[in-house]
Amino acid sequence: MRSKFKRVALTAAAFAVPMSAAFADTAPAVTVGAGVRTSFTNTDVDGSSEDISDFDLNSARIYISGTVTDNIKVMFNTEYNGGDEKVAVIDAAAMFSFSDQFNIWAGRFLPPSDRANLYGPYYSSNWGTFVDGVQDGYPFETTGRDDGVMYWGQFGIAKVSVGAFDVQGLTKGDSDVLWAGRVQLDFWDPEGGYYLNGTYYGDKDLLAVGVAAQTAGGNNAYSVDFLLDKKLANAGAVTVEAEYAKWDGLGGYPPPGGIAYSESDGGYVLGAYMFPQVVGIGKFQLLGKYGETTYDSIIGPDIKQKTGEFDLNYIIKQFNARVSAFYIDQDYDHGIPGSKQFGVGLQVQL
Repeated sequence: MRSKFKRVALTAAAFAVPMSAAFADTAPAVTVGAGVRTSFTNTDVDGSSEDISDFDLNSARIYISGTVTDNIKVMFNTEYNGGDEKVAVIDAAAMFSFSDQFNIWAGRFLPPSDRANLYGPYYSSNWGTFVDGVQDGYPFETTGRDDGVMYWGQFGIAKVSVGAFDVQGLTKGDSDVLWAGRVQLDFWDPEGGYYLNGTYYGDKDLLAVGVAAQTAGGNNAYSVDFLLDKKLANAGAVTVEAEYAKWDGLGGYPPPGGIAYSESDGGYVLGAYMFPQVVGIGKFQLLGKYGETTYDSIIGPDIKQKTGEFDLNYIIKQFNARVSAFYIDQDYDHGIPGSKQFGVGLQVQL
């Protein structure tokens, strides 16, 4: 009995290696990553008797993606937001890619919208994203994402996307659908894929213009965005970004104080310069941004918001490791309190 068992065990072992290799050839490829954004801020609110100092875990994410076949992939990402102390599913999508010109996504993901929404805080040039009342004001289910289906394709210099979506509190539970579309032209280097960056830190010479629109239930939102990203030989890299957006009954940000408004519109311009010299383990970048937004009040005068930001960024490994010292100044008219905020932020990804 012992010798028979030994022969069976050896036979099974002989097949173990080829069986594992065959499984590896057919098993889906899976990648896992993570990202963290954390900061210290000191905020002075106009009219307040004392400043507010906080250490915050602004965001923590887990990224999971896998390849089912050569044409089918799956994306699953989570987000912890320090504001509500919850972990949420932000991306859960099946992606069918048949060619550069024909891609279908279904599930939850970033819909066609402005460049700012398509790069988000982790791939933005500046630290204080989405505080100016302009960028990323399209309505969403969670963290800029909506549930739906979308087509997108790349045609030479043109990238086109269009989709139909549901948004909690807006179109879910009734017959309304949110329709979204975007057209982008890349006049210099192309941007591969659907998602975008706020800068390429000199890796690309980019001159891009995008137009996006969404409509639901007779309400509309529009935006036009621009990005110039240029490496200056041995003299560093320069970035210029701008956007104008109009939230015509759809999306937008409410002004402070709970004031009722019907629509808003505004724009911003951002400029950044990264020095070519390596200092320690990274490079320094200077950045400035200015934005204005006007809220059309239902009762009373319209409200104007002005937001300025200045950053000193230390770029260690582009978006995977960087430190930002930032100052953000927000002002409102008609006696609404603004604020001034100093801070230091750290971002790491793998």
